[in-house]
Amino acid sequence: MRILVLGGTGPSGILIIEQALALHHALVVYVRSPQKLPATITANPAVSVVEGQLTDKDKLLDAMNGVHAVVSALGPAVKNGPFHPANTPLAHAYTLILDTMKKLDVKRLILLGTASMKDENDKFSLQFTVLVGGVALFAHNAYKDVVAIGQTVRAADEDVIWTIARVPLLTEKPEKDFVAGYIGDDKTGTRLSRAAFAAFVLKELETNEWCRKAPLISSP
Repeated sequence: MRILVLGGTGPSGILIIEQALALHHALVVYVRSPQKLPATITANPAVSVVEGQLTDKDKLLDAMNGVHAVVSALGPAVKNGPFHPANTPLAHAYTLILDTMKKLDVKRLILLGTASMKDENDKFSLQFTVLVGGVALFAHNAYKDVVAIGQTVRAADEDVIWTIARVPLLTEKPEKDFVAGYIGDDKTGTRLSRAAFAAFVLKELETNEWCRKAPLISSP
């Protein structure tokens, strides 16, 4: 499968790239700063790196041309949370991404989300209420952007087959095991390794188990 990867220079994006290559996918990695990619990735013949901004319509169109799916690890940087721009730049980027997918007839999108994106299948959880409330209070602009991403993707045309992989607190542990469900279901928890997030994304590309759904992914 030929996959367009967005957010590939972040820690989760790099793991998606590495695991996708191990599964013999061909990748187009669309990044603002190619120098942030490890040489082991840029030197791989299965990887095409395209430099561009999320606001550049023509470059994004070129990068997406010929792919079968779009996988995104885009999200507000944790360290910049309180200083995230107020104009929901990532949600606007997803508007352009979805428009470009429509132009090129690319139908599959799997993207990073968080528990700040509410879902009708969620139940009450004190832990998640505290977590999400803290983000909304101390990183309000980032929270607002994430919520807007969810709204933008859910409003996409019916022929877009999206999956929002909502994550709790991300860790650097190497384990790839995960469970998928919803907040408050007594199955999912408040932590997930980045490696397991990547593993879910690539499994979902193959199985299409969570089409037009927004499961919470966590460690078992």
